[in-house]
Amino acid sequence: MDQLTLIERFRENEELARKFHEVESSILSVLNFRDFFEHLLLDIGEIFAIPQVWFSLLDDVDLSRLIRHSATSKLLRERIKVVDRETFAQLLPDTERPLLVNEGLHRYLRLLPASGLQALGSLALVPVTLDGEVVGSLNLADRSVSRYAPGLNTVLVERLALKVSLCLSNVTAHEKLQKVAHYDPLTELLNRRAMESILQREFDRARRYARPLSLVFIDLDDFKRVNDTYGHDCGDLLLKHLAAGLSRLCRASDVVTRFAGDEFVLILPETGRERAEKLMVRILGDLARHPLLVDREPIRITASYGIASSENDAIGDTAALLKVADQQLYASKEARKQEDLDV
Repeated sequence: MDQLTLIERFRENEELARKFHEVESSILSVLNFRDFFEHLLLDIGEIFAIPQVWFSLLDDVDLSRLIRHSATSKLLRERIKVVDRETFAQLLPDTERPLLVNEGLHRYLRLLPASGLQALGSLALVPVTLDGEVVGSLNLADRSVSRYAPGLNTVLVERLALKVSLCLSNVTAHEKLQKVAHYDPLTELLNRRAMESILQREFDRARRYARPLSLVFIDLDDFKRVNDTYGHDCGDLLLKHLAAGLSRLCRASDVVTRFAGDEFVLILPETGRERAEKLMVRILGDLARHPLLVDREPIRITASYGIASSENDAIGDTAALLKVADQQLYASKEARKQEDLDV
């Protein structure tokens, strides 16, 4: 090898080291999933001039569940594809090393995100591990059929995956701590502490931009009777059943929280009182049509609620918003009790 070739090789290695340092620097200090994946996906594509970069994540690993809780953005919806383990194993049977492909690419469409990708010529599927467990793959694609042709040296993409795995471990540990602090362990909804923080943010935004915000206080009727009759395990199942129903019927922009016990709070941005009322009619109707089944026996229960809106000029802060909704809830419960007595 002549001196000119050695100098050129040294410069190439130096440039690669610089690029890896850039990627590592951009994600090393990030402690949340959204920023981690957004920085990583954008930086890898830009720094290494890779046209298309995305992640495939296994649906049965804790990482996928954590991301669904905490990482929501347009970019992540477009660049993260959650796949089942069987599909992943069929397409990437060897999780010890990267797979380079430039033929029969239609087989790998199942790994593509919802947004789809354009004009694939070749791709690299690089296994990503978290604490020794394979959790998915970092996927790189190019229009060129030769960029990721089978047989090429994969040392560079393996090195990139190692950097990603190490940083991902750090972010995941931090997100788990945040989940313990901000999520209810039974229903996996945001807890009261998180609710108060989000409510303040949304209330300030609603006032700043003169946009409506509604809050709904929900309380199960006769929940103590369920616990006394069927046991606390059944009561827990009922709370989880309601939490799942609320999450299913609310929009992605809505915030569903467990306030305490059998009390839940919905924070509804860009929603006036009338729309909040319509939502609750749908929720109560769904609760009536889909009771919890325990040993094939339907456990039917109703809920009362109170609504408060930032459109009410008498409401000047979040404490007042909560108080008004709580008062409305109490009035609703009293009216229900009176109806039962009249019957």
